[in-house]
Order: sequence, then structure tokens, then C-alpha cells
Amino acid sequence: MSVRRTILVTGASRGIGRAIASRLATDGDHVLVHGRAPSEALSSIASETGGRVLTFDVADREACRTALEGEIESHGAPYGVVLCAGLTADGPLVGMSDRDWDTVLDTNLGGFFNVLRPLVLPMIQRRAPGRIVVLSSIAGLVGNRGQVNYAASKAGLIGATKSLALELASRRITVNAVAPGLIATDMTSTMDPIAHDEIMKLIPMRRAGLPADVAHAVAFLLSDGASYITREVLTVGGGLGS
Repeated sequence: MSVRRTILVTGASRGIGRAIASRLATDGDHVLVHGRAPSEALSSIASETGGRVLTFDVADREACRTALEGEIESHGAPYGVVLCAGLTADGPLVGMSDRDWDTVLDTNLGGFFNVLRPLVLPMIQRRAPGRIVVLSSIAGLVGNRGQVNYAASKAGLIGATKSLALELASRRITVNAVAPGLIATDMTSTMDPIAHDEIMKLIPMRRAGLPADVAHAVAFLLSDGASYITREVLTVGGGLGS
């Protein structure tokens, strides 16, 4: 009988993160469902998946360290990590506030360091294969009007992913990024309608994707079948950005 894998999914309470947590649980994994704070949505996905709840702000380095070191001390290092927590604060650069820039970079890009720094060494010390999947965005590859901060953070994640993959390859821990395009979530529902329509015109498949489309891609990169794939960026965008 195979050992049940434990996988941490940050930002698991809604949207893409929730779809990933649900898919992994369906595959038989034990999911650590993360949210910034306790919520009905987080309790709901924990109940659905049978997973354990972790709450901390990924932008808060000390909170991440404390929560994750406590998790490792009690339950050991996870097999895999999916970094999905993120946010947007859209607007043209000339009107962007310091707070909008800092909050997006601290959460989306800073969260990479804050979450993985306490986890990587314990994952290495397991002396077993592992998986890290980072949710970037097609905006990080090609940019997007009104999202200079968001695109910068997601482009930074791609560079960080590729670099960490080199550091961990000999340890049998793969590190890959998934770059979704326009996905129908609460986050994209608040997009400027004109920007939304412009993006739709550029998508060869002429539709927005679903959170489940991204979850399928993440599940593959976490699977045994992806053991020889690392340092890659898989776009899930209906042909956009390919």
C-alpha cells in the first residue's frame, strides 16, 4: 500500500486554491488547507477534503515561520507544497499607491520566501522525493495593462521557481510553475470590463478557463508521472501566451 502524501496548499479557501485542494483530496492526498484567517470558506474546504487547517498571512514572515515550524514539529515535513495564495490591486502605474505596490509584492512574491524558507530544509531532510508547484500567471510572462505590480510579482515567481529548481534537483524535489491565463474566479470577476474583453479577444479558445483546469495541471506536476519534470512553466490559458 502506498504512503498517503501530505501536501500544503496555500490560499485554499476559494478559487483556484480551493479547486486544487479538492482535486488532491480526490486523488487520495492528505491536504493541509491554508487561509489567511479562519473563515467559513476555509472550514468548508477542510470539511470537504478532510484536511487540516493552517492559518497565517503569507506576507508575515514571522507568522509563516512560527506556523510552519509548529506543523513540522508535530507532523513532519510535507511531501509537496502548492503556493497559490495571492492578491491583486490593479490600476495604472501613475496612479498606483505605495501600499498597492508593496502589498501585492509582499504577498505574491514575498510569500514564496516566507512559506518555502521554513519548509525546504525539512523537505530535504526527509531524504525522499518531493514536489513544489508555484502559481504564477501569464501576466508574469507577457504583462498586462493595469497590473504592473501583479505582473512584476508573478514574473519574479518564475525566476525564483527556476532558481530553486536548480538548488533542489539533486535532492529529487521538483520545482515548477503553473501560469494560468484568464480563469473564472472571484478575483477576475472584479477586473475592468474593458480589460476583460481585450483579453478574451486574445484567447484562441475564446473562453475563460475554470479553476478545475488549473487544478488538473497542478495535480499532474505533483504526480509520480512528473518526476523528471522540473524548472518548467506550464501555461493554462487556452492558447494565450503560448
